[in-house]
Amino acid sequence: MKIFPLTNKKMVGRLFDFFTRAFVPQPVHCAGPPAKHGEDKVFWKATLSGGITGGIEACITYPTEFIKTMQQLYPEKRSGIIQVGKDTVNAHGFRGLYRGLSCLLFFSIPKTGTRFGSKEVYDKYIFTTPGKLNTFLSGACAGATEAVFVVTPMETLKVKLIHDRMSPTPKYRGLFHGISTIYKAEGFPGVYRGVVPTLIRQSSNQAIRFLVYGECKKFIETTFPNSPLTLQTALSGAIAGAASVLGNNPIDVVKTIMQGLEAKKYNGSLHCFFAIAKRDGIRGFYKGAGARLTRVVLDVAITFTLVEHIRNGLDYFFPTKK
Repeated sequence: MKIFPLTNKKMVGRLFDFFTRAFVPQPVHCAGPPAKHGEDKVFWKATLSGGITGGIEACITYPTEFIKTMQQLYPEKRSGIIQVGKDTVNAHGFRGLYRGLSCLLFFSIPKTGTRFGSKEVYDKYIFTTPGKLNTFLSGACAGATEAVFVVTPMETLKVKLIHDRMSPTPKYRGLFHGISTIYKAEGFPGVYRGVVPTLIRQSSNQAIRFLVYGECKKFIETTFPNSPLTLQTALSGAIAGAASVLGNNPIDVVKTIMQGLEAKKYNGSLHCFFAIAKRDGIRGFYKGAGARLTRVVLDVAITFTLVEHIRNGLDYFFPTKK
């Protein structure tokens, strides 16, 4: 007597095989060279895997993003990561560390989806020759794309909502009320305030991350050929995230201030840059770097790992016709 029909047996076998794939080396989807002739890389798979990843990652790492933003908005307090976290929990409870999450989560899904989807397009149609320079340029273009279409309005609204929530008399009742109020008061330019530093930050972020991730993963695969895929992606992602923080934290500080409620004090990003340099020196450009490093290392490690596994799963259950 058969316990399972043949189709169920095949499905169980597929599921078992898919989950065991996490413990054996797999090819790179995120930062490797373009597909070989006859292998049609599918845009929707890259976009979907990136979108799912963005939502999961945002929920896991948001408290460190909140602390980083607080350190940059209130540099006069000169509090460390742990102290800011303690003060927030004491004043607002544990949920206080997730103030502004709704805005980040609302945009994180399209942000990460746009990043990986556009990266796929740039690899396939523009930067078609494998190489470090093309990986760097393709990543920069993907970062610029997500900056223009998603990240700038997301960051502006997130920073303003956090800034407002920490004021004695908050005026925004929630995400959508905040968005509508900010838009009515400042119009389209208000939502896109800080677009230049955001564009520079995101393009440099993704250029560094895709390049470092790809090179680190190749090194690990060559040096430790039998290492699990999860170890390869997590370690490579963590190193790539750290490299991007060290490379562009000054831009992140300027971006955060230009998107805060006191941005009108400055005539532009350059004015803000020189004001920080005059007031705080070089240390002023690394405000929140500790919290950002913690978040980004975890963020990029999680992102590349989840994208690789989700993409492998989509390829397995929805194989591309050759």
